[in-house]
Amino acid sequence: MHITGGMITARWPIQDADDVPLDIPRVPAREAAERELSKPMYHENDPSLLERGLDRFWEWVGDLFDSASGATPGGLLGLLVIVVVVLALVAALWWRLGTPQRTSASGDSLFEDGPRTAAQHRTAAARHASAGRWNQAVQERMRAIVRSLEERTLLDPRPGRTADEAAAEAGRSLPSHTDELRAAARSFDDVTYGGRTADEPAYRRIEELDLSLERTKPALDTAATGAPT
Repeated sequence: MHITGGMITARWPIQDADDVPLDIPRVPAREAAERELSKPMYHENDPSLLERGLDRFWEWVGDLFDSASGATPGGLLGLLVIVVVVLALVAALWWRLGTPQRTSASGDSLFEDGPRTAAQHRTAAARHASAGRWNQAVQERMRAIVRSLEERTLLDPRPGRTADEAAAEAGRSLPSHTDELRAAARSFDDVTYGGRTADEPAYRRIEELDLSLERTKPALDTAATGAPT
């Protein structure tokens, strides 16, 4: 390479027929080299874009662990101990609290699905009871009670009504069963929202209340809404 007339040139081992060396300027020489190196034959074994991305990701993870282990007493071993302790605490909390309960879209609404008759709810309750599924049996029997009162016009059909509201409203027309209605509503809330487990005696009490209400006449000549019965 030498300077000729203020321009830097590079000497390449290119000779003409008379073996006279040729001087090629630096820029054209660099462009020629770039064109040559850009040919696919030189990049057949290059890593793909995904592989390069994964390499960068694992490098970042490695740097992160190196930084954390450097800031943690005991280095990498201390970091692993902390991770194990955190995982153990999470597992203990999950075991203690259990799976989060799914709340109904309508809050504390007594009825979650489409409208069904009292007889249909009673059939479902009996099916659950025969299988020993006391939680579901309690729920369906309480729904049968409320639906039956609606069918008798002792309660007005109202979407979104809770078990407590139904018990309080029904107690005004059936005062002799006020305490039993409130207890049934409390059992329904316990198994539906409180995460508690019902047993056969709890279901039988609601079943007996349902049968008793069927035989009981309202104390007033009007329903809870004021309409004639």
